[in-house]
Order: sequence, then structure tokens, then C-alpha cells
Amino acid sequence: MGTVRIAVAGAGLIGLRHIEEIGRNSGTRLSAIVDPGPGAASIAARERVPLYDTLEACLADARPDGVVLATPNRLHVPQGLACIAAGIPVLIEKPLAHSLEEGERLVAAAEAAGARVLVGHHRLHSPLLRRVVEAVRAGLLGRIVGVMGSAVFLKPDAYFEGPNAWRREPGGGPLLINMIHEIGNLRAMVGEIAAVQATASQAVRGFAVEDTVAMTLRFAGGALGTFLLSDTAASARSWEQTSRENAAYPSYPDEDAYTILGTEGSLAVPTLRVKRYAGPRSWFEPFTCETLAVEPADPLAEQIAHFAAVIRGEAAPLVSARDGLQNLRVVDAVARAARTGGTVDIPTV
Repeated sequence: MGTVRIAVAGAGLIGLRHIEEIGRNSGTRLSAIVDPGPGAASIAARERVPLYDTLEACLADARPDGVVLATPNRLHVPQGLACIAAGIPVLIEKPLAHSLEEGERLVAAAEAAGARVLVGHHRLHSPLLRRVVEAVRAGLLGRIVGVMGSAVFLKPDAYFEGPNAWRREPGGGPLLINMIHEIGNLRAMVGEIAAVQATASQAVRGFAVEDTVAMTLRFAGGALGTFLLSDTAASARSWEQTSRENAAYPSYPDEDAYTILGTEGSLAVPTLRVKRYAGPRSWFEPFTCETLAVEPADPLAEQIAHFAAVIRGEAAPLVSARDGLQNLRVVDAVARAARTGGTVDIPTV
């Protein structure tokens, strides 16, 4: 298989980014757009591809080599199941599903069919994140003791107005929209999350959905973690505002979103600043300081290149349907812990 033909369902913000990266990659070509919205016709005309109102019509008429689902969360499972039934590889934007139960149904169908499903946790394609994972696994920090993380930023009022008023309701808050990315990061860097505790608040905006959540995490390997999430905090300590991987966000080179703590040293992410002891391990001893080298790249571009390899049968999905389900399972546990005030254990299935 040479150039692979990819259809994109959903021509919103993230769908447009996928369309852009498909056009830039020499091994991929946009074959169709699926979107019943009034603005989709001009996008299809600009890209010179056919437009379909439904995914079923696209699969029957155009039969692409692969499909990107950048549609609303509630459509991920029915549209994913349609691709699986048609035998077409699919990239499903995060979250895998709008509920844990629906996610489990999709994973069961995918695994029964041996389907090629890639979940759009694009940060796992980031060279920055890969470098962190390599350093941790190589033992640079010694045994991992804990991690401190944050995703604290301020979404403007317009984000919650007009057609986006659904973001004022449960399911539209930063837990499902943003925290699921952080869970993917944490699992990659530190390992499986075994249990969580959480406290949530909506005191600032007063909506029916959380705007701030404080979490404690217990990892399967024994490490502990803390994480603060807020979409109403005037702060830059988030991946978007520190990684410099998305030019839409201003960034600040002195800020980090994570600090990973080990028995031999610590690693700040994403600046990749390392502090380690050169001699005896003691808080009375000075650290040696260095910054790990990394060649930056756009993780969304890397993800499309990887999806093309998955379509060709050259690679297994880096983020499988089961990986996407586990991220959803952890977020669901955080939400339950916040509601109940207790500790929620998380199985790895």
C-alpha cells in the first residue's frame, strides 16, 4: 500500500488539525469529510474532497483506507463500531467513549474482530514524553518515589457560551475533557494508577460541573502522586503552556507541568531539567544539574504518520483501544472519588 486515503469525521477544531496534518504528510491523502454541519461544505470544497452527512454513507460510497473520528464524544462508540464492522482502521479521538460502559463495549468488539483501533491520546507521540519515559525506565532517577503534577489554566467565558453551553454540565468539565490527557501522561511516565482520592469544587463559576479538582494517586509500583486540575486558574503550569508543542498557546520556558521524584534525582517536565546527586545522597549535599536533549516534533503530525503505519499493517497502535479504556477508567474513578469522598481502587483489565 502506498499513499493511504483517510476520511475525517468531524470538521471542528481538532478535525481541522487532523485534516491539516493529513495534507502535510507525504504518505497520506484526505479522501472525504463527514460532517452534517453548515460550515463543512466550504471546508470540503477547499480541500477538494467529497462531503458526507453520515459516516455510513462515506464508508459505503468512498470506502477509505482509514477513518479519523473527531466527532462529539457520544458518537465515538457507534461510529467506531461502524468502522470495526466495515474492517476499516480507525483513529478515535479521546476520550474513547462518553461512558465507561460504552468504552468496554467498544473494546470488546474491537478485540473480537482483531480491529486496528488507535486512540487519539496524541501526547504519547510527543518526543518530549518519549524522552521522559526513556529516562525513567533507564533508572536515571533511581526508584520512583512520587510525582507532582498540574494542569491549571484559564478557559475564557466564551468557551462556555452559545452552542458550547453543554460544557457547563456534568461531562463538560476539565476532568473528562482535559484530565484524561494527564492520565495518559502519568501512566506512561510512572506506571499504572492503582487507586485515587479526590476533592472537586465548582466554587468559582458555580456551574453544575467541576472547575477545580485536587487528587492524590497511588501507583501500582508503590509511588504516590498529587495532581491539581483547574480550568479557572490564571496560571501557566499546564502541558499546553509549557511544552511549546502547540503554537496556539503562549508558553513560558521557566514553567513545568510535572516533577518526577526518585531516590537518585528528580526530573522536571517538560523542560527536562534533571537534578541528581554526584556524591552522598543527602539534603545537605548539592545537586548536579543538567537538561536532557530532545529533538522536538509536533505530536499530532507524529500521530498521523503512525496511523498511516497502522493502516498499512506496519505497526500496532501505540495507544490501543484498551489503553484508551484504562485512561477512561481512571478518570471515572477520580469522578467517583470526588463524589464519595473515599478511595477508589482501579483495576487493570
